Amino acid sequence: MNREKYITKASEYLNKICSVKPNRRTGSPGNREATDYFANIVGQLGYDVDTAPFECMDYRKKKVSLSFKKNYFNVYISPYSLKCDIAAELVAVSTVDELEKISCKSKILLMKDEICSEQLMPKNFVFYNPDHHKRIYALLKKKQPAAIITATAKNPELVGALYPFPLIVDGDFDIPSVYCTDVIGKEISAHINEKFRLTIQTERIPSTASNVIARKNQKNNEKIIVCAHIDAYEETPGASDNASGVVVLLLLAEMLMDYDKSLCIEIIAFNGEDHYSAGGQMDYLKRYGSEIEKILLVINVDDVGYKKGKTAFSFYESTDELQQKLHSIFNNYDSLVESTPWYNGDHMIFVQKGKPALALTSEKMPELMATITHTEKDTPDIIEVAKLVEIASILKDAIINL
Repeated sequence: MNREKYITKASEYLNKICSVKPNRRTGSPGNREATDYFANIVGQLGYDVDTAPFECMDYRKKKVSLSFKKNYFNVYISPYSLKCDIAAELVAVSTVDELEKISCKSKILLMKDEICSEQLMPKNFVFYNPDHHKRIYALLKKKQPAAIITATAKNPELVGALYPFPLIVDGDFDIPSVYCTDVIGKEISAHINEKFRLTIQTERIPSTASNVIARKNQKNNEKIIVCAHIDAYEETPGASDNASGVVVLLLLAEMLMDYDKSLCIEIIAFNGEDHYSAGGQMDYLKRYGSEIEKILLVINVDDVGYKKGKTAFSFYESTDELQQKLHSIFNNYDSLVESTPWYNGDHMIFVQKGKPALALTSEKMPELMATITHTEKDTPDIIEVAKLVEIASILKDAIINL
């Protein structure tokens, strides 16, 4: 392997994927530029490429203003929020039980403290949707506030380093909403039962996006899937989350371009892991769900290459025999360390179907989540591209020897 050649390519790929404009949010022009770029490269490598589009929603944020008399408060538009221009009485709740009891029809509802402790899953999200999240949505629909303000604290385990974080990220939710820090929330709550003015200028934009599915030996009856999500959170560069994983796929595709064994190799740049509708994952299951029984192993690559720490791997629904075989390969690399499983990546759509999976991420994931993930700090300079080359090489060895 020409290591220096691959390092140069890895750097080129990483910088290109992180530089598309305006961003890689699913359905945005930059997102389509990134998927076209990926498809063009794997196509030139001789893979059969599938880029069938699926429907999704993009959006455009413009201006927002929240005021009480002559006081203005720093708030942010919740992604996909509807627009509004209203003057109404402010009421507040801190718990679901309080929401159950409050009368807030046509009022501005401030949600704070306990009820805002974790980001709500989109109300139509099929993979994971806790009952208490469903209850909150049902109550909001029933109570009919004119608009919602959510005050959120830091929660790096669930939303990365984003502070404040939007409690509601959902294009299927039709009550206008904004969010603010818990500190600002306390300032707002000092004026309960007073009249506030809230103006949101935004636009929902029907759009399309696509996964990029690159296949080699696709007529074979058994297959290995290697995947990473190509979209990025909102307006972030998304270097570790997850341009680095996409770069590994591109490098691996070249390393396997002459693969001639009995397995189908399916390399997937999923589109929608950070989008409320998980459109790419849903589209894949809709079109290829009948082929899941052919899968021998799914390998998901997400948040790899961070300049600190090693690459961590974890197993899901895997037999002892499969784990032993992969351990025999991984033991040759000091850069790898086994870690506890994590359950919020693209591998889970297959794990939930009982298929074995291997997930690769950073050993320093907690640090990444607490300081960088989902923020403008997630730039290419935090990635050590030589690690991406090594990960691709390790996966090549694993696939060839399975």
